[in-house]
Amino acid sequence: MKTPTPTPASASALTFLGMPTAPRGVGALRGDEPFPQAARRALADTQLRRNIANATGTIRRKRAAVVGELDDWAELRAAGAAVKDDVLAHLDQYLCQLEEQVTARGGTVHWARDANEANAIVTGLVRATGAQEVVKVKSMATQEIGLNEALAEAGISAWETDLAELIVQLGEDRPSHILVPAIHRNRAEIREIFLRRMGAAGGVPASPDLTDSPAALAEAARGHLRERFLRTRVAISGANFAVAETGTLAVVESEGNGRMCLTLPETLITVMGLEKIVPTWRDLEIFLQLLPRSSTGERMNPYTSFWTGITPGDGPREFHLVLLDNGRTATLADPAGRAALRCIRCSACLNVCPVYERTGGHAYGSIYPGPIGAVLSPQLTGVADNPSLPYASTLCGACLEACPVAIDIPSMLVHLRGRTVEQAGHEHPFERGVMKTAAWMMASPRRWSAALRMARLGRFLGRRRGRITLLPPPLAAWTTSRDLPLPPAETFRERWARRTEGGDR
Repeated sequence: MKTPTPTPASASALTFLGMPTAPRGVGALRGDEPFPQAARRALADTQLRRNIANATGTIRRKRAAVVGELDDWAELRAAGAAVKDDVLAHLDQYLCQLEEQVTARGGTVHWARDANEANAIVTGLVRATGAQEVVKVKSMATQEIGLNEALAEAGISAWETDLAELIVQLGEDRPSHILVPAIHRNRAEIREIFLRRMGAAGGVPASPDLTDSPAALAEAARGHLRERFLRTRVAISGANFAVAETGTLAVVESEGNGRMCLTLPETLITVMGLEKIVPTWRDLEIFLQLLPRSSTGERMNPYTSFWTGITPGDGPREFHLVLLDNGRTATLADPAGRAALRCIRCSACLNVCPVYERTGGHAYGSIYPGPIGAVLSPQLTGVADNPSLPYASTLCGACLEACPVAIDIPSMLVHLRGRTVEQAGHEHPFERGVMKTAAWMMASPRRWSAALRMARLGRFLGRRRGRITLLPPPLAAWTTSRDLPLPPAETFRERWARRTEGGDR
């Protein structure tokens, strides 16, 4: 992709956004261990599983109620998918239009090929202000590139202001959910973190008699953050959407802390993935209906903030927009995988996923967990760096049904599994043998019927528990993580023959 970007030296300079994947050693897209190992450890944590099940169950019920109110939900999903596909098909045009409109309204646009460039740009901008600390709006993009760590290396403190992100930061933890980063924590754990860390972090400490009621925890966070809002001169945000026709950026949130960051500081820096564009304000209407219902189960977000460049005497005096590639054009180059870039980060797929509900987000190793992370992270990094994530799924299809922009995640997972095998350069010999045997049996009705009759022998393996929990090697690898249902006592073909030939109605 080739896009013009003005520079002090030449207004006609060109920035080439090639198709590199996200660089290694920076950011939060790769885990330290494969998903199966991390998931096995998470499954042993009963408190974690209980916390996540309670939270996702609540969000699912709220979402179902507000989605059920709309007769045109299917049409909204289709419209959202169509808008996103149009953006991806003409991304170069919309990016240039966005840059032109932001620049015309007093903002400055920067282009970042990867996490390293984005971190360097933001760090340089903060240093230019002389600030030693920044406040942040919740942002997946900045988590993706490891911006907080890059700023810390430069001697700049970055303070999260979203309540859940604050919990994670104070607890020296990692986010485990796209929308609710501290979903793996319960109220008692959050209270303990606030008591132990708020004062040590340099802000207003929590009261010693703090309770674990939601109101008390929110009040403690408010007191801790208010001083930072008033004194900090630089804020960093992400963006949920950018409107190409006017250069307007949008952030939707539930707390109002983001709005404090967007309006009070003198300098605002926004880091945004290339794909977050919508062409027009009319297109934005669609997503402002889809996103809140799919994310928090609300009809609309309590706080929706828009800003367009800078306005003298109102809000920040400087605005910088950093457009981030970091593997997105590599994803765009794959016709079978590019639909992952439709994602609006609502987390609906996480909340319905049986795998995520049992393992939590940390097992995925990436800042993007759950079904969308299993398809997005391998494409941003290259499948060789995340080969186990496409297998972190039962392929049940619940994610596709829940996705507000109709991303066919199950089909994409199968596609990425194929790419993983291709890049490894070989198939497993046993798997190849099984597939050849199955093809040979299915090629003959007689052989297939005989195989189905022989499968009844498997009933002996599960006669005690009513299911097969252990197969002999090498098939034992399958049953180490899943059970098999008992084969039926009578095949469909046998029953059909008995009903039709014997007159059994």
